[in-house]
Amino acid sequence: MTDSLVIAGQAYRSRLLVGTGKYQDFAQTREAVVASGAQIVTVAIRRTNIGQEPGQPSLLDALPPREFTYLPNTAGCYTADDAVRTLRLARELMDGHDLVKLEVLGDPNTLFPHMPETLKAAETLVKDGFKVMVYCSDDPIQAKLLEDIGCVAIMPLASLIGSGMGILNPWNLRLIIDQSRVPVLVDAGVGTASDAAVAMELGCDGVLMNTAIAHARNPVLMACAMKKAVEAGREAFLAGRMPRKHYSASPSSPTEGLISPRA
Repeated sequence: MTDSLVIAGQAYRSRLLVGTGKYQDFAQTREAVVASGAQIVTVAIRRTNIGQEPGQPSLLDALPPREFTYLPNTAGCYTADDAVRTLRLARELMDGHDLVKLEVLGDPNTLFPHMPETLKAAETLVKDGFKVMVYCSDDPIQAKLLEDIGCVAIMPLASLIGSGMGILNPWNLRLIIDQSRVPVLVDAGVGTASDAAVAMELGCDGVLMNTAIAHARNPVLMACAMKKAVEAGREAFLAGRMPRKHYSASPSSPTEGLISPRA
C-alpha cells in the first residue's frame, strides 16, 4: 500500500483510528466505523463486552475481528497495576492479541494522563511482550521516555479527552513529531474535521478519535468528514505548503510579459 501507516511492522491503509464507545447502539457503531474507513478500532475493556459477558450483545458481532484490528485500551484506569491487569485480561479474551493502547488517567475531571504511572505501566507491558501504543501528555521529554521504553506509537493529547477543543499546542506536537522514530498519533481533543486536518498537516502519522464522531448530530456523516479530513491533511503535508510571508505579498498571476494597453 502506498504511504501506509505502519505500526509494529503492520501496514494500514487508513490513518484514522476510531473508538467504539458512546454510540446509541452497536448498529450505529458499525455504520459509523465503516463510514470512517478506519481499520483499527479501540475498545474499552472495562466498559464494552467482547466476550466477558456471555449471552449479552457483543461488539465482536458488530465489528468482527476478521474485518478490523482491535486495539484494547485501559480507559478508566488510574494506576499502573489496574492498566496492566486490564490488558492482560484483554490478551486472554482475544487469544493472545498483543497490540494495545495504554492510558493511565490522573484526574477524573480532566482525564489528563498520569505520566509517572503511565511510564511504569508501559515498562511492565513492553517487558511482558505487548506492543504498546500510549496516550500521553504533549511533553516531548515524556514522549521520548516512552519511545525509549519500547512503545510502538506515541499518542499525545491535542486537548482534553472529549473536549472538542482542537489542537491547543501545535508547537509541542511538532517537537514530538520531529524527535520520534515511531508513529505519532493525536489522541484526544479533536472536535471537527478541520482539527483532524490540522493534525495531519503538522506531520502526525494518524489521528484517533471517538467523541467527535459519536456525539455529532449525525455520527455517520461526521465519520465520512473525518475520513476525508485525515486524507486531505496527509496529502497537504506530503505536498509541502507554501512559505508564510508576513509582509512580502506577491500576486497570484505572473507580472512578466504583460500585454501593454493600447494608447
